[in-house]
Amino acid sequence: MSAEMEESNDVEYEAIGDDSTPKLDKIHKVSIIPLIFLIFYEVSGGPFGVEDTVRAAGPFLSLLSFFVFPLIWSVPEALITAEMGTMFPENAGYVVWVSSALGPYWGFQLALGGGFPRIIAVLVLTLALTYMNYRGLTIVGWAAILLGVFSLLPFMVMGIISIPRIKPARWLMVDLNKVNWGLYLNTLFWNLNYWDSVSTLAGEVDEPGKTLPKALLYAVVLVVFGYFLPLLVGTGAIPVNRELWSDGYFSEVARVIGGVWLRTWVQAASALSNMGMFVVEMSSDSFQLLGMAERGMLPEFFANRSRYGTPLIGILFSASVGTTGAILMCVPPTLLIFVVLALATFKVFIISITALMIGLLLQPCLKFMEKKRWFRFSVNLDLPDIYAA
Repeated sequence: MSAEMEESNDVEYEAIGDDSTPKLDKIHKVSIIPLIFLIFYEVSGGPFGVEDTVRAAGPFLSLLSFFVFPLIWSVPEALITAEMGTMFPENAGYVVWVSSALGPYWGFQLALGGGFPRIIAVLVLTLALTYMNYRGLTIVGWAAILLGVFSLLPFMVMGIISIPRIKPARWLMVDLNKVNWGLYLNTLFWNLNYWDSVSTLAGEVDEPGKTLPKALLYAVVLVVFGYFLPLLVGTGAIPVNRELWSDGYFSEVARVIGGVWLRTWVQAASALSNMGMFVVEMSSDSFQLLGMAERGMLPEFFANRSRYGTPLIGILFSASVGTTGAILMCVPPTLLIFVVLALATFKVFIISITALMIGLLLQPCLKFMEKKRWFRFSVNLDLPDIYAA
């Protein structure tokens, strides 16, 4: 760290010693195929949850949105992640991006911005997925591949079976006077966001300068395909009743098209998709805590790695407190974020403001603890100085 940073914090930082963590050159790095599916589960996990777009806007706008919206939201966010992730290939991820531009205080606010648990798993399942994270990110990556294939395969089978039933005229149904824009936009944001989450794993990627951009490109294609095909099949193969299209309706579509066996497969795929999102987000959160500790933003014990190279304290923290995703909106484009917030309920607005206030107060409290030496903070001297002029 620069002398200016040490003086401004009035704290003497220490480098993280080699005796506390295994050597990084012995840790298996993540290759491109597992990384694609890690991104897939960071962002999507399958078409489960996109049914509300049909309920809110009808088949035509639903299908159109999953072509257009990725171009104006997902692709730019993925490109930003590819550029910044290769510029800062470390596990603090987007926290470092903001810290390098605006300072550590605002970087910390972004880290806290992912506020509420996505799923609540039973204890046994949580322990099993926690142990998978403990054993290594490569194991999580290959597990994500298996779960991803299993989650998408029933929709490919459903697409083949449904061909004789398809009526293309159903895809063109639209009534602009009966569009629930709040539900429509929120569903799109929720299912096409969080591309920057993979940046918290950049330090674990093999040759991130080459692997990360390619993986993001392929992941965009996979996510869009995973949404568009089921919607194409569901709206084209059976009569469209918008009121029926809500969470879980794809299982009913599967029953009508293929029978009970296909419905059971889709329901099982949905359950395993939740497992995939849980385990991948736990990896992302725990490595982010490790990366922040390596930057001196969190106490040093968060930077400790297990013998498998995994962030042990971060994994235990994520398992006990709950995984933290991103709130509904993150970085650009700001205007669209304000539109969605304006259409949100008052309860969501109050929760967002409360989370913001907690974040504004928590970072100064940590700095106070650092000055009082209640916790030990340290900085990994192998990382570049992002605050140098």
